[in-house]
Formats: sequence, C-alpha cells, structure tokens
Amino acid sequence: MLAGSVLELAALRFTPAGIPALNFRIAHASTQTEAGAERQVSCEMACVALGPTAQLLAGAKPGDGLRVTGFLSAKSLKSRTPVLHVNTVEFLEGINHGI
Repeated sequence: MLAGSVLELAALRFTPAGIPALNFRIAHASTQTEAGAERQVSCEMACVALGPTAQLLAGAKPGDGLRVTGFLSAKSLKSRTPVLHVNTVEFLEGINHGI
C-alpha cells in the first residue's frame, strides 16, 4: 500500500489488445520508525494502472490524494527501474492525502 498525491497523470491510452492503460506518478511523505527513531521519509513512485482501474484514475487530477495497492515490476527488459502496477485505488478526501 502506498498513500500520497498525484504528481503527474498521462493521457489514458490503450494497449494493442485494447486494454485501457494509464501512467502516473505519486508523491509520498510520512513519518516512519527505524531502529527506534522516527524519521521523515518521502519519495516519488512511477505507477501504471490497467483496465477499469486505469479508467477510474483517468478522472484524477494532480494534487488528488489517493491510496493504492499493487506490485512492483521492472519498467521494461532494458530498464530495471521499478514501477508500481496498481491493482486497487482509493481516493482520499478530508485528510492530508498521505502528505
């Protein structure tokens, strides 16, 4: 699970098989405990959603808070950079949006 806010949102596209796909980036910031001490952490994560999840996210806009779950995979055979493949998304309202 990763909570944060939408940084960038590409246009909804379709795979050659006709499946909706959407690439986006999430900004995350939180306080975590490590070795008994609290520390501030932040990161940006590249994400991709397919199918109905992509269609749902297509209505999002930069700054929207969300919580996503999924799995990490390499971007491609040539680029081993991780990308979060989103399976579920929950839009956050009324809280600080994971930031």
